[in-house]
Amino acid sequence: MRIATTIFLTDETITPLRLARELEQRGFSGLYLPEHTHIPVSRETPAPMGGELPSEYGRTLDPFVALAQAAAVTERLDLGTGITLVAQHDPIDLAKRIATLDHLSGGRFTLGVGYGWNVEEAADHGVDWPARRALTHDRLALMQALWEDEPTAYEGEFGSVRASHAYPKPVQRPRGPVNGPRTLFGGAAGPKLFDRIARHADGWLPIGGGGLTESLPKLRTAWEAAGRDPKQLHVVPYAVVPNRGKLTHYADLGIEEVVLQLPPAGEAEVLRALDAYAEFL
Repeated sequence: MRIATTIFLTDETITPLRLARELEQRGFSGLYLPEHTHIPVSRETPAPMGGELPSEYGRTLDPFVALAQAAAVTERLDLGTGITLVAQHDPIDLAKRIATLDHLSGGRFTLGVGYGWNVEEAADHGVDWPARRALTHDRLALMQALWEDEPTAYEGEFGSVRASHAYPKPVQRPRGPVNGPRTLFGGAAGPKLFDRIARHADGWLPIGGGGLTESLPKLRTAWEAAGRDPKQLHVVPYAVVPNRGKLTHYADLGIEEVVLQLPPAGEAEVLRALDAYAEFL
């Protein structure tokens, strides 16, 4: 099982450069970073974990800039977002950023896609909250058109692009219906999400990793019904607080990668956490 990590990197934590070097030297497989552009102080939307929203949500580094630093000082470490709020981005600009990172890292990037939870944050980006899922899907389709080998136009419900020269291309090439970097959807288990994953993604990022015994068979059924190769489904439990029993359970379910949660802290505390996780490697 590959053991990756995630962390809220901020202006107060360990740096991307230091963390990436430590992860690769210690044998961890990857680094995934979350995204929030800003957190409006009105706080009308409850925190997803309940209680007060931790301060790191409003201090998060831009994941693509931080991952570019990590890519520059590593050779094998996988890099990913957990997750990218696609609806909050201009898709042409985001397609360029993703393709550039995948190109410069030698194909090490994973695009984690999420729909978001903070209504006020999305509203400041002009996102109509009830339409955010459809908007996300539309923008992904537009990006994939730009990643095609030949200039390809796209006309969608929310946006369009002319047939264009758009380089670099992602190193990772089409896999069935998916064009571009490995793409994993976050979100709660359910038939709509699983259908979307089966038709338009490489797999699922279940946050916390709970309930997989019940949900995995349903995702696999949707996957195979869409004509996908069962061996190509990626299920990556995300932001997991580990213990040996939990990781053994994941392995028994056929899971090959897990992302462990690191504290949003300074260098000393993060390195202690990596020391504690060493037993799982």
